[in-house]
Amino acid sequence: MTRVWSAAGLTTGLMQRRPFRAPHHTISLAGLIGGGPGPRPGEVSLAHHGVLFLDELGEFSRASLEALREPLETGSVSVARAAWRGHFPARFQLIAAMNPCPCGYLGDPSGRCRCSTEQIQRYRSKLSGPLLDRINLHLTVAREATSLNCQPDPLDTTVRAAARVAAARQHQQNRQGCANAFLDLDGLRQHCQLGNADQLWLESACERMGLSLRAAHRILKVSRTLADLEGITVIQRGHLAEALQYRPGSARPD
Repeated sequence: MTRVWSAAGLTTGLMQRRPFRAPHHTISLAGLIGGGPGPRPGEVSLAHHGVLFLDELGEFSRASLEALREPLETGSVSVARAAWRGHFPARFQLIAAMNPCPCGYLGDPSGRCRCSTEQIQRYRSKLSGPLLDRINLHLTVAREATSLNCQPDPLDTTVRAAARVAAARQHQQNRQGCANAFLDLDGLRQHCQLGNADQLWLESACERMGLSLRAAHRILKVSRTLADLEGITVIQRGHLAEALQYRPGSARPD
């Protein structure tokens, strides 16, 4: 992490905090992935071991979005120029946000959306199936009612959530030496085992939903994490069902 930032000329000392990068949607392909004179690491590498937040995801260029597929899959990015070829580390957590349609009101109870089907399709077409396949959690967030004096739930705080996440992550480190997101195929088979009935149920659900084998493996990792957050040793049917609901266009399987 420190070496990447040093190569970009952004620091000369040891970094003490994980990076958070939030580039604007007008960023160039070289700025996002890396390259240019030098060449220099891009935002995906500057977010190594940290968070890459892409707001207004649908406004990024199609080329930039497709270029995310390599680092999301391998944790690194290859940059090739006429007289130079190199690799930069890029193992980051991607968080992205976008409106449901160009005007942003699709599905709103007010019925204010006036976007045509063609406009909505064109807006969403930048996000290819292979890219969406690499994003584990897809959430639709409804507009909240305006409340200037909203009282938060005292039992549901970020401090409590952070403690649960830290405990689950430490448990994963103790069990397998890495976070669930980094499990390879052998690790999946060892730490994400399912009973015969649950395995057949998941395979059937993936077939009905048209999910790829990559998506099925990611569902297992999310299910393992859900179980870890609850302190449960064995992945249960409810964890699989919840993980399936986070896939795009999914509905709760029978």
